[in-house]
Amino acid sequence: MTTPLGSGREWTDPSCPVARTADLVGDRWSLLIVRDAMDGASTFTDFQQRLGIARNILTDRLRKLVDQGVLTTSTLPGGKRHSYELTAAGQDLFTVIVALRQWGERHAFADGESHSTLVDHDGNALSPLRPENRKGNPVTAATTRVRKTPH
Repeated sequence: MTTPLGSGREWTDPSCPVARTADLVGDRWSLLIVRDAMDGASTFTDFQQRLGIARNILTDRLRKLVDQGVLTTSTLPGGKRHSYELTAAGQDLFTVIVALRQWGERHAFADGESHSTLVDHDGNALSPLRPENRKGNPVTAATTRVRKTPH
C-alpha cells in the first residue's frame, strides 16, 4: 500500500476525503499552480508571471505542493533554478480542475461574457463531467449518500 499524501498531519475532518483534499490543495493559489503546471508552467518565474502572485506566497505554496507529493522538483542546469512537475497524484487532479472550470463556465460568468475554454488537441470542446454510478447511471447529491467505513 502507498503512503497517503499528507501522511502524519492534522486533518480538518479525518474521515472525509473531500476535507482531506481541501486540506492538501484547497486554497486558491495551490489550485491555480496545479492548473498552470498542467498548462506547461514549470519554473518559479513561469508561475509568478502567469499568476501575478507574491514571491513569498508562491514559495510557500510550491514548497507545500512538493512536500505533499503533488509536485516534484529537479534542479535545472546551472544548479540555481528548479523545475516543478506534477507527480502522478498531481496529474490525477486534472478531473478536479476540469470540474471547477466547467462549474465556473456555467455559474461564474454572465451570458455572453468572454472566458477561456479548454479543448482537446484537435480543438474539440470537452463533454460536461457528470458523475455516474458503476452501472453508468447519472447520480446527483439527491441520489447519493456517504457511507462511513470502519477503521
